[in-house]
Amino acid sequence: MFVSSVFKNEDVIPVKYTCEGVDVSPPLKWEKVPNAVSYAVIVEDPDAPGGTFIHWVMYNVKVNELPENVEKRERTSYGLQGLNDFGRIGYNGPCPPRGHGYHRYYFNIYALSTELSLKSVRKVTAESLKDAMEGYVIAVGTLMGKFKR
Repeated sequence: MFVSSVFKNEDVIPVKYTCEGVDVSPPLKWEKVPNAVSYAVIVEDPDAPGGTFIHWVMYNVKVNELPENVEKRERTSYGLQGLNDFGRIGYNGPCPPRGHGYHRYYFNIYALSTELSLKSVRKVTAESLKDAMEGYVIAVGTLMGKFKR
């Protein structure tokens, strides 16, 4: 089970967690997975005009809960963060083109059987993280929220 205290699965994401608001990460919580050594989070918008757009890349998370407003830097007290498709480190929320209708935002949590060793944190993207996770994923959870401008 993967939840947020600020929106339910398939509900609208509150403005605070988007580019129209403060643009901070929402609080997230998931069930501990037996034998999981670490967790990774990837937030994706498959409805973006240019194809799937990545909003957050985080890995080597040791806890099963992230608070609101995880700091936007490579190393945090919760884990390591990579580059999103805005070219920034950390979370940047939903920001679909105006008048584009609702986009879906998938908050994906991956339970891993190892801690990942990636050479350069600054260059870690969703794609390179997915490659590094291959063979180590023991469970996946998804929370989907919607947003339109």
